[in-house]
Amino acid sequence: MHIRSTASLLALALATVTVPAFAADLAADGVVIAPTVVEETGWRVTLKATGVVQPKFEGVDEYGVSGFPGLSIRRPGQPWKFGAPDDGFGFALFDSEFLQFGPVGRLRSERNSSEVNKLRGLHDVDWGIEPGVFLEVYPTHNIRVRGELRYGVTGHDGFVGDIAADWIERQGPWTLSVGPRIALGDSDFMNEYFGVTNRDSVRTGLSRYKAKGGVKSVGVAGAATYDWTQNWSTTVFGGYNRLVSDAADSPIVKRAGSKDQFTVGLGVAYSFNVDW
Repeated sequence: MHIRSTASLLALALATVTVPAFAADLAADGVVIAPTVVEETGWRVTLKATGVVQPKFEGVDEYGVSGFPGLSIRRPGQPWKFGAPDDGFGFALFDSEFLQFGPVGRLRSERNSSEVNKLRGLHDVDWGIEPGVFLEVYPTHNIRVRGELRYGVTGHDGFVGDIAADWIERQGPWTLSVGPRIALGDSDFMNEYFGVTNRDSVRTGLSRYKAKGGVKSVGVAGAATYDWTQNWSTTVFGGYNRLVSDAADSPIVKRAGSKDQFTVGLGVAYSFNVDW
């Protein structure tokens, strides 16, 4: 999809999935529960540190270890909602028992082709900063449906979207979740990460390739969070994504990669109150 057409498609996809019915909250409670009101002013801030084993960049079959921070903010009186490790980070401008929306952001790792011998000479991609919006709906207390629509202001200049659904179960200090994932991107995004330019072709021997926008991958993700105290929690998580359509057909994936992309990670979160 081109930018305009993909923006329309992503918006339609988000509307479609939310009408019937991932602000990363590693320590969040998976079930919508009545909040315990212990303070009426200020904010509840959660800081996170996460380590992940994942492909060095999208489409390749070589894995590396990376780490990244996270942040979420909510009003003390707002319902305590579930947050998956693969959610973007942000906060809700509107937060009710069954509906939440607000700004969201995500960092996308850089691509350094020198890290993968088979792809040396392929154009590099800088770190991506993707601001956008999110919308999530709780059709029941144990099901969350979330959509994100973001735009790359660095790294790439395309629109990207993510749609996720999670079954959430809370047992004592444990919060368990699992559910399907769909990732989309427009033609600008897809070409940046899966396309092969004339210059790339000369340098690498890969066939020239122009990727069209659409669904990039489908998959599943799961997580288990343990609340040690009211302030500290630990999350282990994993995911599997299958590249499809033009992403799967890219010469980058066929030569040096795999359609099957796995992720496993560990996160630690600390929550505290601030009186702003």
